[in-house]
Amino acid sequence: MRLKRKFQKTHLTRPRKGGAAKRRRQNDQKKRLVALGMDEETVRKMSPREVLTLLKYPLKVKGQSE
Repeated sequence: MRLKRKFQKTHLTRPRKGGAAKRRRQNDQKKRLVALGMDEETVRKMSPREVLTLLKYPLKVKGQSE
């Protein structure tokens, strides 16, 4: 009995995100918060999750810095 082509194909997995790309994204997000008017020191102390949640609503960030 021969194997059909369906069973000979290799299983491909989705590539994972690399560490360098992740750091680049996080730095870009922090730069965006600073551009919106937040203090650079407070942004640097924030966790990546906090930065993401603040970037979801940029109008609130602008109101928070004033």
